[in-house]
Amino acid sequence: MRKFLEKAKRHRTFSFGKDLYDRTMRDDVAGLAAQLAYFFLLAIFPGLVFLITLLGFIDLQTESVLNLLEPYVPEDAMNLIEVNVDKVVNEQNGGLLSFGLLSMLWFASNGVNAIMNAFNRAYDVTETRSFIKTRALSIVFTLAIIFMIVFALIVPVFGQVIGAAVFKAIGLSDSFAYVWSIARLVASFFVLVALFSFLYTFAPDRKLKRREVISGALFATVGWIVVSYSFAYYVDKFANYANTYGGLGGIIILMLWFYLTAWVILLGGEINGLLHHYRTGDNNSRNEK
Repeated sequence: MRKFLEKAKRHRTFSFGKDLYDRTMRDDVAGLAAQLAYFFLLAIFPGLVFLITLLGFIDLQTESVLNLLEPYVPEDAMNLIEVNVDKVVNEQNGGLLSFGLLSMLWFASNGVNAIMNAFNRAYDVTETRSFIKTRALSIVFTLAIIFMIVFALIVPVFGQVIGAAVFKAIGLSDSFAYVWSIARLVASFFVLVALFSFLYTFAPDRKLKRREVISGALFATVGWIVVSYSFAYYVDKFANYANTYGGLGGIIILMLWFYLTAWVILLGGEINGLLHHYRTGDNNSRNEK
């Protein structure tokens, strides 16, 4: 048994896992994830209101936006989101779009700024960009993320129409529903990979190429899907937060989901940072301290 343990310690997978664990502890990923979850909570409602109001101009309904979240969010948290978003949208006024945009940009950019600081820790670099530049970059990142979400919502709508027409023309209408369900899953996967790759490439104060961040992006994509589905299943089938927290149960579940989401995002950044250290032998790595 002792020989087995000694051999395991020399294995690359064990060394990588140990180094990754050390970095997550030293970079306080748990604390940063809690901070990020707080900003997510502040940004989600104005962000969804802004998206729903914006997509109303291209004839997409509230359900289209909420359906994007539904597979990944626990039922109680989803109910909380739906009730509050519907209430705000149904009482909309002329300034709703502007209010939603400004609120979402402020809170979401704070979250993105926290991500930028966390990724700088992962790469062991000190932020050299000015406050104005980092704030501007965080807003640009936020808008880019919104654009990708809008794109992810629009493409299935038009894609379904075009796909149905093509399948009908070649006499395979009966097979379209199955093929389309698979295509949507694949498309969602690649949209998430692109989103995380974008974030991991440009958020740190270090010049990086896409191939240098793909490992973390793939981990974050798969990890977020697995964690979200698993957490939603656990909450819906086993946990009953309403008994413990009463009316706050939905908010607690939402915060826990945001916390797990933040953990996955930050861990993907730590993976990229560690792999960068392995490639470059950067002496500034925290593992060398």
